[in-house]
Amino acid sequence: MALLNLSGFGLGYALMRCWVRMVLCWAVTGALLWSVLPADPEGAAGGVVVGYLVALVVAAVDGARVARRRAVGGSWRPVVAAGAGLVLLAVPAGGVVAYGSAQDEAVEQTLLDRLDRGDRGVEAVSGRPFAEARGDYRAALAVYRALWEEHSGSRAGKLVPQRLDAYYKAVSAPYRQRKLCEAIEPLTYLRTLPREIDPELLGELAGYPDGPLAASLYACGVSKLGAVPAGGVDSDELGELLRAFPGSAEAGKVGPAVSRKISEQNRAVRGSDPCAARDTLRRLRTTALAMPDKSVSALAPKTDGGIRNGEYACGVAQFKAKRFDQARLTLTEFAASYRKDERGARARDIAIAAEIAGTRPAAGKRLPPSGSPGGARMELVISNDAPDGVEILYTGPVTGRTSVKGCGSCRAYSGPTASLSACKAGGRNYPRVTLRLPAGEYHFLYKHRGGATRTVVSSYADGSKIQSGYRYTGCTYVSSSPSFGVGPADSVSNT
Repeated sequence: MALLNLSGFGLGYALMRCWVRMVLCWAVTGALLWSVLPADPEGAAGGVVVGYLVALVVAAVDGARVARRRAVGGSWRPVVAAGAGLVLLAVPAGGVVAYGSAQDEAVEQTLLDRLDRGDRGVEAVSGRPFAEARGDYRAALAVYRALWEEHSGSRAGKLVPQRLDAYYKAVSAPYRQRKLCEAIEPLTYLRTLPREIDPELLGELAGYPDGPLAASLYACGVSKLGAVPAGGVDSDELGELLRAFPGSAEAGKVGPAVSRKISEQNRAVRGSDPCAARDTLRRLRTTALAMPDKSVSALAPKTDGGIRNGEYACGVAQFKAKRFDQARLTLTEFAASYRKDERGARARDIAIAAEIAGTRPAAGKRLPPSGSPGGARMELVISNDAPDGVEILYTGPVTGRTSVKGCGSCRAYSGPTASLSACKAGGRNYPRVTLRLPAGEYHFLYKHRGGATRTVVSSYADGSKIQSGYRYTGCTYVSSSPSFGVGPADSVSNT
């Protein structure tokens, strides 16, 4: 009877017609099954198993005790009961084996679920910018790596190499879509993975990123050659290509690509937008100088002539476009930077005209003449009735600048009659300058050098017509009246 009760079904009690005890055995076995099924990957709780084993032992001992007190009909029954008990012991033993198998399957399903979560993570971020998806890609990779390192013999572990192939395809999708600038960051990331994952697991994937990354660096870098850097930050794709893959076919193309771009922009300075071509050449020069390959950095001087020509052409274009302040700065810088260039004098003339046109737009209707006309020249004598010196800029048939010193004994005038009194004081020796100009229309700009503490206008622009056969005189003065600034008081005499 004890052996029959060890089966967990209380059969010993059933044979002795102890129905209540039999039901209790069923209840204990049912409670065990309820607590351990379905099988959990962690297995049954130790306390539950120990408690059930104690209950079986108690049932067996109690069954033996009751059997001794009761007669079980027929001398054959104890023998049959003992044999049946031994056979039925296979039931709990088989249950343990079946439960172990179910537990193993539960573990496999858990690992497969974990693999599926990694797959879903990759799928969810596929197509998103890599900068946003990097964290999710790393999380999925951690799942794959843990499955391989800790459960390589499981069904999920054996699927990891296949999943890594899909993982590499998802991360490198921008390359296959020919979004080569976008492909650089994810391909660079993939190139670092052999330092984190068993190379045996990666297999051929370990070297996969090299070719696509070199191609992406080249194509992206060439597309940006000479371009204005996005966000003000210079890109270095070509430099990175030369450093990371110096022996690649793409690295050998960098020098020719830079050379072609320089030649293209050297021609473009003679086109419709010389300012843009000049700026592009400056950036190309900086790019070439920064290259780690000396054969590429040696190309930088090829930009010098184009930058010089572009600087001059840009200033002329700015003048024609009525951007007089920009033209003045550009051409002044050109003349200062390239002192031996034969166009320096012409650049200074255009810069003077541009400065006058900034105050008197009529002076910028056309470029100043490139040559000096022949024939007679008229005198224009300008006296200065102001305490500070005056710079005089003029443009017309000829262009130039001159200056006249300040009059130490002179003072600023007040009132609207200043022009009637200027340069009229008897016995005063006014500083003066004489210009000899061909006849024609002229534009003047008088720039008062001092007056830092004055509130009056410090410059004055005017136009004059110089005719043959006359001698002209003018006077500059300073008026404290808000209606007047530095200006000429002209008189004409026939020569």
